[in-house]
Amino acid sequence: MADVIAEFFGALDRRGYEPMLKKASGTLRFDVANGKRIERWFVAVERGDVAVSRRHKAAECVVRLDRPVFEAIVSRRSNATAAMLRGLVLIEGDLDLLMLFQRLFSRSPGLDEERPPAGDVRRVS
Repeated sequence: MADVIAEFFGALDRRGYEPMLKKASGTLRFDVANGKRIERWFVAVERGDVAVSRRHKAAECVVRLDRPVFEAIVSRRSNATAAMLRGLVLIEGDLDLLMLFQRLFSRSPGLDEERPPAGDVRRVS
């Protein structure tokens, strides 16, 4: 079984520039619980230039969720905003930055682009 989370972040890092984030700058850390283990993904965005690492460092926005929830969001079986509203995703810090970043979940880089998204993830004003 493919690791859709690693594929998502790997494709994002390889691309280097993401036009959907051209107005965004900041850092995000995704803490993904996998049983008792925490997998961390650190994303630095500077006006669309994106770098991804596995570093554990402070970020402007920290997102905590269980691996199955994040897999469902990245593979477009679940809507990120709905998961947040249900309390399945915990957020600390800059929510605006996360709202910009979540646009990528509707595209799911590294995954089949032909598959329609499960839900429309939009920025809430």
